[in-house]
Amino acid sequence: MKNVAAIIKHFKLDDVKKALTDAGIQGMTIVEVKGFGRQKGHFRINGEADKEEVIFLPKIKIEVAVPDEKVEEVVNIIIKSAKTGEIGDGKIFVYNMQNIVRIRTGEKNEEAIK
Repeated sequence: MKNVAAIIKHFKLDDVKKALTDAGIQGMTIVEVKGFGRQKGHFRINGEADKEEVIFLPKIKIEVAVPDEKVEEVVNIIIKSAKTGEIGDGKIFVYNMQNIVRIRTGEKNEEAIK
């Protein structure tokens, strides 16, 4: 099992959510986050020529727990539905998951994400 986490632009959330649900993904977690990548947000001069401030840009983080065989499909769906072709489109991270437990029923691992 894997956790696929994607950092995307706010305005792409509905597209990504629809594409994932259309593909049969039954659950996801969405969190508003702030950060910066290679472009360092954007720079501001704060009254002094030698001072720059890195701006943390607002983004959305989507997390989806999937069986190993669905990882590539989910990653491709996110890429297709989140891509604008502009700087700051985001990143996708894939993590191994050791255990998942559905609190209500006690179901574990793949049964817990169905």
